[in-house]
Amino acid sequence: MTKAPDTTAATDTWDGHPKGSSGYRRILAALAMAGVATFAQLYSTQAVLPLMAADLRISAADAALSISLATVGLAVTVLPWSFLADRIGRVRAMAIGIGAATILGLLVPLAPTVPVLLGLRALEGMALGGIPAIAIAYLNEEVTKIHTALAAGSYVAGTTLGGLAGRLVAGPVGELWGWRAAALAVAVLATLSAVLFLLLVPKQRRFTPAPVQGLRGAWRTLSVHATNPKLFALYLQAFLLMGGFVAVYNYLGFRLHAEPFNLPATLVSLIFLAYLSGTVTSRWGAGLTTRFGRRNVLLAGIGVMCAGLALTLFDNLVATLAGLVVFTGGFFAAHSVGSGWTGAIATKGRAQAASLYNLSYYMGSSIIGWAGGLAFQAYGWTALALAVTALAVTTAVVTAVVHRTVPQG
Repeated sequence: MTKAPDTTAATDTWDGHPKGSSGYRRILAALAMAGVATFAQLYSTQAVLPLMAADLRISAADAALSISLATVGLAVTVLPWSFLADRIGRVRAMAIGIGAATILGLLVPLAPTVPVLLGLRALEGMALGGIPAIAIAYLNEEVTKIHTALAAGSYVAGTTLGGLAGRLVAGPVGELWGWRAAALAVAVLATLSAVLFLLLVPKQRRFTPAPVQGLRGAWRTLSVHATNPKLFALYLQAFLLMGGFVAVYNYLGFRLHAEPFNLPATLVSLIFLAYLSGTVTSRWGAGLTTRFGRRNVLLAGIGVMCAGLALTLFDNLVATLAGLVVFTGGFFAAHSVGSGWTGAIATKGRAQAASLYNLSYYMGSSIIGWAGGLAFQAYGWTALALAVTALAVTTAVVTAVVHRTVPQG
């Protein structure tokens, strides 16, 4: 599973795969498969959280730990993975991570107890840390500079399809045979996707192994990125927006299961079809940056998120689902811009810059995604939606202030 194409020496005269070339298409296809393998597994239990809570006799917030611990595992390993990728190559590092994750994913349905289940989910997340940040660094190296924003948007679009595929598989299977069968079905899907990634991904042509920095050198690289105000604003955006996004998806299912909706698990799992709006807007938003600038597109995405959340406040199924579609589209437009922007701002240590973005992104998912359940259980859906709106508004204000001197991407 972990065998990958060998890296080749960086070529000074080669600018990267241009849009439309076979190499460009293979990169996007391979990373789309990596996105399916990664995000189908990472959120494999989200569509069956109510079933898991009922079967294991645990609370909604405790069931959501199966998501939070996986994202914590991913968050704490993105930086080590980025330094490993600097030494052994982007493709090889991604191959190792995706291979280990698929093996762990196949073990999850066999977990005999809740602690073992949560431990496996944490390890699975740690293995998956080898994909997201490295993928963006790989794109920045292997695709022509003028097309990196569009390629990053296409990659994010692929990740939305991965997350959607996992949830759509898990929901119906879980309704028929239980959450363990659902986890197994997603693991099989991820395994097939991992194999396709290894077959499709092109050899690296611009990668040069980085010298061993040691802890002091690594800390210096991270400190430069963390103290850059423009990068810090993007890291804050990742933390707050992703946290709010995961909280909405974690607990909306519980709301739709209860009064006044009373939907069965199979129908609740279909809410993840809203991810298709993110598939469209992530690529569309990235394309709009060439006309309106990254800052303006990012702010517009946040505004769309808030509008969508407002619609979910109504006790009306059509309004709630429409709001979820709008909210999801706005989030992925903002996320595709933010994730690609880190590589544009950081001229050195791009893998580490992207890893800090992903660290913030998944720590937000873990902390806010879980804490949102406390607000939901204590005060209901309105409190959760208003809290997520406050996070989005905070992000918009910080982005507008810090990036005001950069009107164009």
